[in-house]
Amino acid sequence: MPSRPAPFPVKKSSAASPVKEVHIVWLTAGLSCDGDSVSVTNAEQPSIEDVILGAIPGLPKVYLHNPVLDYDVGEGFMKYFYQAERGELDPFVLVVEGSIPNENIKSEGYWAAQGTDHKTGQPITTCEWIDRLAPKALAVVAAGTCATYGGIHAMAGNPTGCMGLADYLGWNWRSKAGLPIVNVPGCPVQPDNFMETITYLLFQVAGMAPLIPLDDKLRPTWLFGKTVHEGCDRAAYYEQDDFGIEYGTPKCLVKIGCWGPVVNCNVTKRGWMRGIGGCPNVGGICIGCTMPGFPDMFMPFMDEPSGARFSTAALTMYGKMIRALRAITNRTVNGEPEWRRPGRELITGYQPRAGAYRSQSGLRAA
Repeated sequence: MPSRPAPFPVKKSSAASPVKEVHIVWLTAGLSCDGDSVSVTNAEQPSIEDVILGAIPGLPKVYLHNPVLDYDVGEGFMKYFYQAERGELDPFVLVVEGSIPNENIKSEGYWAAQGTDHKTGQPITTCEWIDRLAPKALAVVAAGTCATYGGIHAMAGNPTGCMGLADYLGWNWRSKAGLPIVNVPGCPVQPDNFMETITYLLFQVAGMAPLIPLDDKLRPTWLFGKTVHEGCDRAAYYEQDDFGIEYGTPKCLVKIGCWGPVVNCNVTKRGWMRGIGGCPNVGGICIGCTMPGFPDMFMPFMDEPSGARFSTAALTMYGKMIRALRAITNRTVNGEPEWRRPGRELITGYQPRAGAYRSQSGLRAA
């Protein structure tokens, strides 16, 4: 994305944040399974607890309002949404989880809603909440692939006409602080990816970070700038034309449906929890769940990707040759030099220099 001036002054110290408190208003009323809310409870870099309990120097005090994780329920929980709508909860970050249904295609009823409009007594739809809260939010974050690009609910043949948050608000939309929507895809979202992004935004609010760098799909560039393949331990098998043809193999999984070479995701590097796990790391194929075209462009999931048929065929001669040459070199370097053996004669090629001790007489050379 083109660079923009930072909406907050950048400090050079870790002194207390000029913004004392920030509320995170988390709307899970999109079409979703709440899996992203559950996923982020596994984060450790940092954890939700670290952020909320003030364990990270320089961050403002953070209050989280998430229906899956909050102690409050009913009106006790909903009051924060009403306060945010009235401008009484300022500043706040809006997090949206789940696909955004198209309420314009219905003649009656609604697809998704949360809470009650006190004036009309009717449910407040997800779309209404976004319309009311997004203009007042300091930043807007889409959590998980359903919220970022529509995800599974937005696949061909769906009855809701649902979409991602940027499709709904517009890809050039900006918050009142001048920030674009921040997309953190994943089905569900990788826990540390999400919490790291939220923490970056909080540091930005505190004036301790520049404008968050995003790619053209509004993803943080440091998290989604590389492909699954580029971080995969199995990648070397690919270039050697050495592919697995059944599950359980340690080799490259492209032939059995892995899309890793073309999918922007860091799970093979980061793992899932404490650096452990992540689809190809534990023998699963990459089905492209962080991508805007998911799931339609990656189905059927267990079939070899169409592009892989061409690329793997092109690798056949090169890969076999590389594998053979590396095998020869491997056998060579797996042997020890001939001088590493007992005997009375030194055969290492060592030549004594003038002034050095002579091994035969023990006398110094003249």
